[in-house]
Amino acid sequence: MEGTEKSLLQQIREKELTLNIRISEVRKEAEEIILRARNEASKIIEDSEQEGKAVASEYYRKEMERIQTEIEGIKAEANQKAAVVRATGERNVQSATEKILKAVLME
Repeated sequence: MEGTEKSLLQQIREKELTLNIRISEVRKEAEEIILRARNEASKIIEDSEQEGKAVASEYYRKEMERIQTEIEGIKAEANQKAAVVRATGERNVQSATEKILKAVLME
């Protein structure tokens, strides 16, 4: 019976050793999976940040173009108004000069 018990004990030890090896392998695989997942998550975050920066940059560029166009429109409108005022003023210079001379000469 002792031979059988040793044999059974030996079988248990072998099975235990096999299971420990398998546990170690699974643990290593799990660590590799976690490492890959972390790397992938980092890559996704990095890509998202770069994409966000690109989108923000494009939005900024478009808005600056729109604002520049608006500024140019405002300047053009102001120049037109200034030209109208200048033309009106030039047309009225003769009349204003005459009125000023009459006022000054009458005193």
